[in-house]
Amino acid sequence: MNTAVLASVAPGWLGWLGELLTQSLSVVAALLLAPLLAGWVAQCRAWLSNRSAPPLWQPYWRLRKLFVRQPVVPDTASPLFRAVPYILLGSMSAAAAIIPSLTTELPLAAVADAIALVGLFALSRVFQALAAMDPGTAFGGLGARREMMLGFLAEPALLMVLFSASLMAGSTQLPVVAEVLQRHGPSIHPALAFGAVAFVMVLLAENARLPVDNPSTHLELTMVHEAMVLEYAGRHLALVEWAQWLKLFNYACMGFAMFAPWGIATRSESLWWLLPALAALLGKLGLAGAAIALVETSSAKLRVFRAPEFLATAFLLAVLGLWVGLMLEP
Repeated sequence: MNTAVLASVAPGWLGWLGELLTQSLSVVAALLLAPLLAGWVAQCRAWLSNRSAPPLWQPYWRLRKLFVRQPVVPDTASPLFRAVPYILLGSMSAAAAIIPSLTTELPLAAVADAIALVGLFALSRVFQALAAMDPGTAFGGLGARREMMLGFLAEPALLMVLFSASLMAGSTQLPVVAEVLQRHGPSIHPALAFGAVAFVMVLLAENARLPVDNPSTHLELTMVHEAMVLEYAGRHLALVEWAQWLKLFNYACMGFAMFAPWGIATRSESLWWLLPALAALLGKLGLAGAAIALVETSSAKLRVFRAPEFLATAFLLAVLGLWVGLMLEP
């Protein structure tokens, strides 16, 4: 009797362990590929600007250099300042566990949907703004105010895009959305066409990219994200930059799940199923990184007070896509 019970329970446990292993591999792949995406974007920007390109592995070398250095903490900073880099990387890792980058078999994604995903992005933004204001410097407060203004305008647009894709899939869970849209074949719905444009605009704003922000500047009149991390050094700065690269990777994978889900594994009976998905992910990341670099090199930096107009346009496009999806829904 005991042998029969164990035999019936064993397949369920093995399946659960396999899904947990797949979930862990997806998060590890996100952590490892995020610096690679940042290095690829930097290379493409240099080539398009007719400059000497940095090595593709430079983000990894930068992390190694920063991790071996001791952090320098301002005298006026509280323990929150020291804890925020770990909170940022932890929240972005949790977001990577919800987004289907390699496979849709993500057991942790069942307990969180797209709204919770936006909440994780908002959580990291709030803590980063608090850490920027904590030492009491002028630049930190300036960057925190601008970041909260941009986030206040970008989150509604992102939610409308997610609602458009969720309306077609009948679920707010991104793995379900990717599976449903993958079955539709290589075609794009009119609602998703508007949503894709709005999503790209939100991606640029949320990841401190041109034309909203310039990640390579330290000019106090224009910088947003860089103003919030000026006081960080050593391993704290490494964690902050790693979290920022992981955020860009998560946004790219969100776009793949909603607008180009082809190549994402829908079953993983063994780890070999993930190899084609990994190859497809690398190819899509290459195209996405080149597209981001092309947009940045062909765009001028907007004035800070013109950024709300940019994000308002993204929100209107997202609402238009949602309206088209409601009108075309059978």
